[in-house]
Amino acid sequence: MLRMLLGEEPRHNNGLLEEAIESMVKTSQLLQKEIDKHQDPTHDFRKLEIWTKGLIVSLDELEQSWNAAKHFSQSVQSGYIDDMSIQEQGEYQRYVYFYKNGFIRVFSILDKLGTVLNDLYDLNTSKVKAHFSYFTVLRQFRFLKSHGELADELEEIKDRYKKPLNALRKRRNAEIHYMNAEMQDDLWQRHQGLKDKIELEDIDQHLDDLKQGLEMVCRSLVACYKYTNKLWAKNGIRTEV
Repeated sequence: MLRMLLGEEPRHNNGLLEEAIESMVKTSQLLQKEIDKHQDPTHDFRKLEIWTKGLIVSLDELEQSWNAAKHFSQSVQSGYIDDMSIQEQGEYQRYVYFYKNGFIRVFSILDKLGTVLNDLYDLNTSKVKAHFSYFTVLRQFRFLKSHGELADELEEIKDRYKKPLNALRKRRNAEIHYMNAEMQDDLWQRHQGLKDKIELEDIDQHLDDLKQGLEMVCRSLVACYKYTNKLWAKNGIRTEV
């Protein structure tokens, strides 16, 4: 949708994005077959199907946010906010909007995935923490010594993307709990010298962090859904695997 508004060609899914979407689509198809076969009186399968389709939509929105942020960043040439023309300021604000939308969605998707895993594998994470995150779910896998193969892969992915994810988390926390993330950068610079011009943040680095966040999300989704599909193919589908 956003590519059309930006005058770009439609996206052709490939690589990690395609693999993540296809693995979730396969899960949805398996769930739908089970619903058709057994009518799903408890609605457990329908719930998982809706959550999975929601993750597909959320992943699409994350990728579009990253692409739109990259698109608008290309029109930002000035090194200082004070030197920007009105038009360039508009392009910069549009970049900021989609960049922020992107890094918030990274953690939103991970937490939604944590909810799916918690329910799917009966981890009871809410007994540890009422409002749990994806990372709490990973710790719960370890605590219960449950599904070690999947837990090991998810931990490896988390560790591989630790640096960009920490950078995104810091900016997400600033955005949600304190002030606009880009204004926090401005405030720090004002502390350095009240009369100095505000230097623009490293947009290329921020976009790279977001791109790696997108990759981390894709790899985590692929690991979870491929593992589940493989397990279901071996054991048959049950409400708790």
